[in-house]
Amino acid sequence: MQLQKLYRKAVSVGIAYDQRGKKEINRILKEEKERFEGLKKDEKKTYDRDRLFNPYSDSRILHGAPETEVRKVIVGIDMEVGEILLAHQLNQDPGKKIDLVISHHPEGYALAGLFDVMRLQSDLLARYGVNLSVAEKIMEKRISEVERRLLPANHNRSVDAARTLGIPMMCIHTPADNCVTMFLTRLFEKEKPYRLKDLLKLLSDIPEYRKSAQMQVPPKIVNGSDTSRCGKIYVDMTGGTEGSKDVFANLAAGGISTMVGMHFSEDHLESAKKSNLNVVIAGHISSDVVGLNILFDEIEKEGRLDFVGISGFERIRRKPKSS
Repeated sequence: MQLQKLYRKAVSVGIAYDQRGKKEINRILKEEKERFEGLKKDEKKTYDRDRLFNPYSDSRILHGAPETEVRKVIVGIDMEVGEILLAHQLNQDPGKKIDLVISHHPEGYALAGLFDVMRLQSDLLARYGVNLSVAEKIMEKRISEVERRLLPANHNRSVDAARTLGIPMMCIHTPADNCVTMFLTRLFEKEKPYRLKDLLKLLSDIPEYRKSAQMQVPPKIVNGSDTSRCGKIYVDMTGGTEGSKDVFANLAAGGISTMVGMHFSEDHLESAKKSNLNVVIAGHISSDVVGLNILFDEIEKEGRLDFVGISGFERIRRKPKSS
């Protein structure tokens, strides 16, 4: 499979699993095209043209020719200089040759653009009962905070290592997070867990969460108890990075009783507690792995890949559903 095809497929899977729906994604892409066409000639020179087909600013080919043939990939949640050096070391053995490094968490200019994908969260909040204008104003403040925080970062550190060693590299962030968000949302809608202990049981039956529990990092209730009733569940696992701590009261007012997320900072958890929401941390790395595995299941419909899993990732293929 060529690198460009793999990249385009990852984007299309992300769109298919995006809770905003294809109509909204098409509207976003149409607006982006109109914005591009309105730019001056000099402005177009620095414009990221991937934005014309890819609505996820945190997922990009970071280094490598688009026509590169990809058969064996090394995948991790965080792929930094140490992991790039490991890929280079493996490439010294022709039988272990790595064609592509895939990082889940964004690096390079995809990291610089992480803040932009957070706008997705406004639409998801509105979908769960938060007034859209309120959701947008709450998120704009948080988006600005994240943008400023990223400005001084050394974005290209690992990408420079990959370029120097001649190893193609890409990152796939929000498309994978969309996959785990949709997967868990559909699971809870179908199984309708009544109490939080029932929700934990559903999570424990998923291989990635079960393996994480064996490593002493199980899904955990951090507000509420085993016998707390779930009520309406909101899965908070996509949209770049942690949103605003001001959303919890609005979600509670919109009818949400239980939040299921990858992680919650102490400030966010305290805000959720004040809003009397049940909070379950499913697990950060384990949730990322679920999302990546679902995404790779879809990508491999186009051609099987060989995987080397490091930095928290393990390839677990799901059996296709019988028709």
